[in-house]
Amino acid sequence: MASLPSLPLAFMGLGPTELIVILIILLVLFGGSKLPGLAKGLGQSIKEFKKASKEEQEAEKPAVAVAEAPKPAAATTAAKPPAAS
Repeated sequence: MASLPSLPLAFMGLGPTELIVILIILLVLFGGSKLPGLAKGLGQSIKEFKKASKEEQEAEKPAVAVAEAPKPAAATTAAKPPAAS
């Protein structure tokens, strides 16, 4: 029977025990009432960062497309000067 790969519980090399210790320290430092506000602010910051980086990538695409667009050929025939009377 094929088994499903286990989900990685480590985040950036931290095991579950280390994560629990970090969460307990945060709970002691900030208290239970402040943690939801901190998490909300962190989430909004990440969302804003992703939005700004996406806008930056989209702004670069048209500039690259304009630079790569073929330039129109210059007119080779010059206008004749008006005849003097």
